Amino acid sequence: MPALPRTLHLLAIVALLVAVAGCAIQPARDEDPWQGMNRKAFNFNQKFDNAVAKPVARGYVKVTSAEVRLLVSNFFDNLQMPISIVNDVLQVRPVGAAQNTGRFLVNSTIGLAGLFDPAGKLGLRADPTDFGVTLARWGVPQGPYLVIPFLGPSSVRDFPAYLADTYFLNPMSYWTRDHNFRYYAEYLPYTLYLVQLRASLLNTDQFLNSAYDPYVMLRDAYLQRRNYLIYHGNPPTSLLENFNGSGAGGSHQGGSESDMEALLARQRAYDRAHAAQPARAAPAPASSAPPAAPAPIAPPPAGSVAPAHATSVAPAASSARAQGSLILTPAPATSAGG
Repeated sequence: MPALPRTLHLLAIVALLVAVAGCAIQPARDEDPWQGMNRKAFNFNQKFDNAVAKPVARGYVKVTSAEVRLLVSNFFDNLQMPISIVNDVLQVRPVGAAQNTGRFLVNSTIGLAGLFDPAGKLGLRADPTDFGVTLARWGVPQGPYLVIPFLGPSSVRDFPAYLADTYFLNPMSYWTRDHNFRYYAEYLPYTLYLVQLRASLLNTDQFLNSAYDPYVMLRDAYLQRRNYLIYHGNPPTSLLENFNGSGAGGSHQGGSESDMEALLARQRAYDRAHAAQPARAAPAPASSAPPAAPAPIAPPPAGSVAPAHATSVAPAASSARAQGSLILTPAPATSAGG
């Protein structure tokens, strides 16, 4: 009998934690007081992307088939799934943790170390998250927006969280620390991951370059993506209205309502299609707005990107997936092209 009161006490604590976490959520906000410094980092990232990352990604696309790129993308997506699983636990999301764990186990075994995605056919859709989202769910403010050299969009909250995810939860980090090959060959898997991630973002370049102010477009897309992750695909209407012009991040700063709506619509359409048909290319935008990149860099060093970080869309891509903050969610490898 004494075990029953202890169980009820534990359940009460868990329920309280869930309630507190839900009330304390700190969404991504358009706070950019360091814009002068950020624009310099943004310009540097663009030059690096044009000189190094983009040419390498295009060369990778030329020497590989869409099927090979899909296998590589699947493998690295699965390899970084522990980041989402651990953060689901920290966010007190047992359903998300169970879903991501099931996906990881199925793809790691039946899917041959994640090369294939049988979990997607079973309805186990990926629900990416990261430590930056965990901090936001527990009430840690975002702080000013940041553009990190080589990595891309981030914030005072998300950048340290990305480093923590990378060091403690990313299996590739353990691999590089535990091995010391000649010519730094232990970094080859991570290099391939970054090249694949940049290649998957090649089709977003035209959209970003056509923006009136690419810096603002990328910043708004990144913040939208962070809110999408923080609220697990269902951000409050008030946040969308804030980005669409009634708040600090509105269209008067260089974006537009149709652009922001298209970004979020594209993100949701991509997630639905990727869950149902993981081997097919990302769908077209759900709205009639101008073509939008799948919304989120970062990282993705994650998304962007990410993560998902990006524009350098490539540097952004470097942290995109791992950080879950990729401004622009990479399309499946089958859609990557020059």
